[in-house]
Amino acid sequence: MPGDVATAVADRMVARRKEHKLSQAELAQKSGVSLGSLRRFEQHHEISLTGLIGIAFALGCENDFDALFSQPYYANIDDVIAARKRARKEI
Repeated sequence: MPGDVATAVADRMVARRKEHKLSQAELAQKSGVSLGSLRRFEQHHEISLTGLIGIAFALGCENDFDALFSQPYYANIDDVIAARKRARKEI
């Protein structure tokens, strides 16, 4: 569920913040995100995409976004077969 994903992301961010030995105020300053927004993210798991990206950069996790939406969508096995055929032609 979306709420579960948001909670997990926020929890992982808190863990990274603590690994970096940063207070909420320090991370807010370093990321350019307001302290209130950072606290709302940690407590209620709500933040803007821009804020989340700023935090990721501040914690050195910006490459974690590379996998987001990177996997192709296959509706059925025929889509998988067609994609494999296209890939073979490109080689």
